[in-house]
Amino acid sequence: MKAIVITEPGGPEVLKLQEVEDPQIKDDQVLIRIAATALNRADTIQRVGRYAAPKGDSEYLGLECSGIIEAVGKNVDRWKVGDQVCALLGGGGYAEKVAVSAGQVLPNPSGVSLHDAASFPEVACTVWSTVFMMSHLSEGETFLIHGGSSGIGTFAIQLAKYRGIKVFVTAGSEEKLAACKDLGADVCINYKTEDFVARVKEETGGKGVDVILDNIGGPYLQKNLEALKLDGRLFIIGFMGGFVSEISLGIVFAKRLTIQSAGLRSRSPENKAQIVREVEENVWPAIAAGKVKPVVYKSMPLEQAAEAHRLMESSKHIGKIILVVP
Repeated sequence: MKAIVITEPGGPEVLKLQEVEDPQIKDDQVLIRIAATALNRADTIQRVGRYAAPKGDSEYLGLECSGIIEAVGKNVDRWKVGDQVCALLGGGGYAEKVAVSAGQVLPNPSGVSLHDAASFPEVACTVWSTVFMMSHLSEGETFLIHGGSSGIGTFAIQLAKYRGIKVFVTAGSEEKLAACKDLGADVCINYKTEDFVARVKEETGGKGVDVILDNIGGPYLQKNLEALKLDGRLFIIGFMGGFVSEISLGIVFAKRLTIQSAGLRSRSPENKAQIVREVEENVWPAIAAGKVKPVVYKSMPLEQAAEAHRLMESSKHIGKIILVVP
């Protein structure tokens, strides 16, 4: 089969389409002929040599895919050859085929094209496992999403609104804020021209929000704590601004705040399967009802993976970038 290979750690130019060996499935796995995959920030970090695939997963890039099942292991009961599916991967999406645990596979969402379905598994599992399973975001609460126009952000806005939550977002341009507004965001804050803490306090009568989903890290940590209300929950999923920060622990104690962080990729197959089951039960109905839709900025052929990485790193996109596998 063909796959995008990291020829050496570096910039997008190190990504090359090459012939590689086909994956071999284990008894509890399925083999998917990939129709499409979607880019994630983790792919760009792996490309430069800082985020290796977990042991046992494919060494190739790609944390999600959609496609058609080509073979099933002898212990797999639910799936059969020919099923249209999408899947959460530990790696291997930038290829023509991938072997994945059957528990990490989802049916292709109703009403969504097979190509667009590639935009869902990683964001759906990330958002559901962080802000709903772990931070217990509930109907009637308030929710701040940093990077509202990202793949994670555009998905989180829609799912939160579907579940009766007031949504605040930050983004860096009026175009991105407008896109967030169109998806249902209630309060849109330009972080380049506004103090998001002051705006949150203004919109909540000084109380703050219940839950924050943050991909910035260090520079936002103290500000996030200030923007949370009593018993607020902060979930950190990225460190685009850096890993180091100095905070006042007094505010954590006084407000009874919870700070959490958990990577999805490093979880065990059993834990991933649990998340996938909950996503199918709680998120897939929202997609079937048309309340959560794919937000795809651009679809590109697999051989243009390097160009797709340049686009992602430019931060000009809104939503997901998809690589289509011929």
